[in-house]
Amino acid sequence: MSPHPRLPLQAVLFDMDGTLVDTERLWWEAVEHIAGRALTEADQPEVLGRPVEHTAAWLGTATGRPTADLAAALHREFADRVRSGIVPRPGALDLLDALATAGVPTALVTASPRAVADTVLGALGAHRFAVSVTADDTEHTKPAPDPYLAACRALGVDPAACVAVEDTMTGVASAEAAGCAVLAVPSLAPIDAAPRRTVRSSLVGVTPQQLAGLPTYELRVMTWNLWLGGTKVDDHRLKQIKAILETGADVVGLQETGGTAARELAEALGWHHHRAGENLGIISRHPITARFGDPDVGFYGATGVRIAIGGRHIDIWTAHLDAYPYGPYELTFGGLPASDVIAHEERRLAGMRDTLRRIAETAGDSVPVVLVGDFNCPSHLERTDVPWPVTKAAEEAGLRDSYREAHPDPAEHPGHTWSPIHVEHEDGTGRPEPQDRIDYLLHNGRGLRVLASTTYVSGSPQPWPDVTGNDWPSDHAAVITTFALGGPAVRTVRAQAR
Repeated sequence: MSPHPRLPLQAVLFDMDGTLVDTERLWWEAVEHIAGRALTEADQPEVLGRPVEHTAAWLGTATGRPTADLAAALHREFADRVRSGIVPRPGALDLLDALATAGVPTALVTASPRAVADTVLGALGAHRFAVSVTADDTEHTKPAPDPYLAACRALGVDPAACVAVEDTMTGVASAEAAGCAVLAVPSLAPIDAAPRRTVRSSLVGVTPQQLAGLPTYELRVMTWNLWLGGTKVDDHRLKQIKAILETGADVVGLQETGGTAARELAEALGWHHHRAGENLGIISRHPITARFGDPDVGFYGATGVRIAIGGRHIDIWTAHLDAYPYGPYELTFGGLPASDVIAHEERRLAGMRDTLRRIAETAGDSVPVVLVGDFNCPSHLERTDVPWPVTKAAEEAGLRDSYREAHPDPAEHPGHTWSPIHVEHEDGTGRPEPQDRIDYLLHNGRGLRVLASTTYVSGSPQPWPDVTGNDWPSDHAAVITTFALGGPAVRTVRAQAR
């Protein structure tokens, strides 16, 4: 047996300036020299953690000098200072050596250009890093997630099982957007502790074992009916991307995709995707390792994937059940008795039972499962006027309603998802639209623990039919649940949007 067993930590990704080497001070001095004045705390957001081009543009706006000339001067001034004054940060080399001994790969991820990074690599020892990603290697640099995602792809690792070591909020934002846990060691500007973020004053004494305890293995799952792909709202694709980024979702089960939404959203986000038929899709920050169900499923039905996260596998299913006849309309507008409404639920119930059968066949007795979707019916957990059979069937199959786990009192948290834009019924009679919870996020509890759950709508949508300018490009609210994935209890919970 190896004396150094494999840690659950897949890789450690290091920022360079101010984290491994004391170049933040050199960069600050270089900017002061080119600016011709002393910098103040107010200048930090435009200088610390920023690529040369950003700071050059900022200086150009202030001075009227050409941005290209300023960028070239900053490059020269900083490179000269690096060559003559590079100093490793306390504890940096010891930690790099300890990670090498433990067999944990490392990457250098910097917003500096390749020429500067190579100078630093030469001083630290390029052999210490399996991969290096610089400002020249991705279309967008920090605070975008691209550099950290590129490093993870090059290493073949899952961002959720990695720790990024950073010294600025710009870098922290980049790493967290990529899905990494973060160890922040501030150099000049302070950084607050936060969920999935640990703050230390230095790297002295940090061990691989301590870093291995930082990833919390949380998974934030979102269900979203896109409403005919979102096409009723202007700039719907950009608004969909914005909403997904705002919620911090890791996996999104989609309904009414319009055929292309899963692929286009995944490509824009740099994620993985699965498409089934013209209506269903799943996009995931984490790799998809298997696909389930009929790839040519009709408008109503279900499809699933298996994702890999932190050495674990989880099955994610998305379902869209028949919309008609709609029980709340039959009760509210038609005055039908409960027995007739229940009889009309048979088609949805058959769709749920078929989905549950497929889930049981693929997941077996050990795989965690999350089933999301637009079920087009209320829940038996809060609407006692009718013993709604669809959600009851899911419960009897061992699936738990994550929203009701987080919010047991329906009166305090009704969780309505239908409909943020239909206040009145669309037939023009002025009758109030029944408001119900018809979008769900269920799970089987195998290694899954609900940390939080919420409904989500961005902005203040205008009611139907004046919806083209809405910030929210759907007629459903989304539902988002954050799970802890097995292992030790999660110490902190990421903030949920409402």
